[in-house]
Amino acid sequence: MFRVRVNKIESTRDLDGNLGKRIELLEEQEVNPYVLRPQSDEAKMAQDIMQALQQQMPFLPQRTQLATPKIILFLTEQEYDSLGISFDVNQIYEVILENQTIRFRKV
Repeated sequence: MFRVRVNKIESTRDLDGNLGKRIELLEEQEVNPYVLRPQSDEAKMAQDIMQALQQQMPFLPQRTQLATPKIILFLTEQEYDSLGISFDVNQIYEVILENQTIRFRKV
């Protein structure tokens, strides 16, 4: 089992011209910020300054999670409806792989 976040949903057409969706799912992994601690004093100071700036200016991106491409689904409208899941961007799902099936469970 692993977790994915819906990164992007795009409208697309298959080879026969049928309308469908391209759904990009990224793997969610928590990163321990202490593991990425730099070795030199200068690098430590730069990291501390960046963390202070991120706390003072919340619009700056924070690197607390890494997202790795995991699954891209190409589904026709009929296949999407048959799947029975309404994917929403930024929604997190648990993906369960067992008995030759893939299941999605909304978190």
